[in-house]
Amino acid sequence: MQARDYDLWYETPQGRWIGAREAALITAALAPRPGESLLDIGCGTGYFTRALAARVRGPVTGVDLNPDWIRYARGRDPVPGRYAVADAQALPFADGAFDLVVSVTALGFIPDQRAALAELLRVGRRRFALGLLNRHSLLWWQQGRRGGGGGYAGAHWHTRSEVRALLRDLPVSELRLQSAIQFPGGGRFARWIEASPAGALPTGAFLLATGNIVRTGSTEQ
Repeated sequence: MQARDYDLWYETPQGRWIGAREAALITAALAPRPGESLLDIGCGTGYFTRALAARVRGPVTGVDLNPDWIRYARGRDPVPGRYAVADAQALPFADGAFDLVVSVTALGFIPDQRAALAELLRVGRRRFALGLLNRHSLLWWQQGRRGGGGGYAGAHWHTRSEVRALLRDLPVSELRLQSAIQFPGGGRFARWIEASPAGALPTGAFLLATGNIVRTGSTEQ
């Protein structure tokens, strides 16, 4: 899929609603403090980098391994120096360089997920958020069970137990798993469900894992 095609999907009514819902969920879970820095790993076209930058009150950086997508992200964002080409499994940043670290659906395309998670937590200082594709969702039945196509081609879809296993023995605390986007069509019924108690069911297409980053010698959370 081309970067432009991927990004333009977020300008459709369905994409606009889903993107805003997911960005709001991430922001609420991170609870950013004024001035805190944020790193978006696997930022792709920069959609969530831009969306989160509009919601936090601190510097935001996006990195991705694909130079073409980074070039596109730079063209969409007026902030100079916000994006860089970098491998999620070997990030070019110091330990604890960012207060908050985020990765939205990128983990499902990374060969060594544990290595990427270790790097994500190494460069983070306070909190992290992982947006994942939920294996136990309607969207998986629609888009994922035959290998996927388009933006879902080759994606790994996670279960809650798998996420807990991936984060086991890594420096995290107060892990929380939640999901959203029960019906990905984005129509009136989907939005009504999302705003109801049923919107909190564990079967949403978007699986979000958040928690504190435990740094040796630090007592701040």
